[in-house]
Amino acid sequence: MPAIDRQTLFTPEFLAQLERLSLASRRVFRGRVKGERRSLRRGHSVEFCDYRPYGIGDDLRYVDWNVYGRLDRLHVKLFLDEEDLCLHLVIDASASMDFGSPTKLDYAVRLAAALGFVGFVNLERVGVGVVRERLSEGWAPARGRSQFGPMVDFLSAIKSEGATRLNEGLAAYALRSREPGLAVIMSDLLDPNGFESGVRSFLERRFDVHLIHLLDPEEMNPDFAGDLRLVDSETGELRELSVDGDAVREYRDRLRQFLERVESFCRAHEIGYHRVITDTPVEEFVLSQLKGLVLA
Repeated sequence: MPAIDRQTLFTPEFLAQLERLSLASRRVFRGRVKGERRSLRRGHSVEFCDYRPYGIGDDLRYVDWNVYGRLDRLHVKLFLDEEDLCLHLVIDASASMDFGSPTKLDYAVRLAAALGFVGFVNLERVGVGVVRERLSEGWAPARGRSQFGPMVDFLSAIKSEGATRLNEGLAAYALRSREPGLAVIMSDLLDPNGFESGVRSFLERRFDVHLIHLLDPEEMNPDFAGDLRLVDSETGELRELSVDGDAVREYRDRLRQFLERVESFCRAHEIGYHRVITDTPVEEFVLSQLKGLVLA
């Protein structure tokens, strides 16, 4: 995969649009440091929220003595807490992702860079995991706009290689993560052993999960015919076949069943599902089609 030039990765206009976005999470997570995300927890930030009766061990600094003077009872002030979210960008970098123009991996990398930028400008922490036969690489969660360049450098070095073992790789990332957050998994899901148990590992750790399903236009509508010799990009298995109208119809039927299976799984487990064909501009996909993941 060619190295990404930070200066030309996105246009200034697109970056300005990303600046106005924020990440949407359906769960509240306990952050490490103060951020810009409002939490349902109560803390000691500057914005007053409510009162509650004083309890043994409460900090006397937060007792409202004016209320005590009126009611002769001790009450402490409650404040809205603000905390950061950890965005986990998990990329399938198996050999099957090296297909198309742009390749599915190229697309996933640009998409990860865009979402990571949104996270950084909103003072969230952002981390990256790379999955092949197992969890093979990682970029530890970091915070601050200055981390965008180092993250892009890491993303630009990712290569497509090896077989797909999504269940093992995803489970390893979920178990290794010190705390849950918003997980965005980017993959073509082309693993004969499935992906479901790996994704369930994130749910069991209480991540808020979104699945971005990347497909090349030729995978959706194959335009080849005749006698072909196909080589599996991951196993090297060779298969000779004749492609005619019946074979194409069978392929499309099996593809439809596969997509329905993925959508049904995500719907049943309240996972955000976003399918994208890689001839869709990344800018259009992020700004118009990622509803539920980013907010304007």
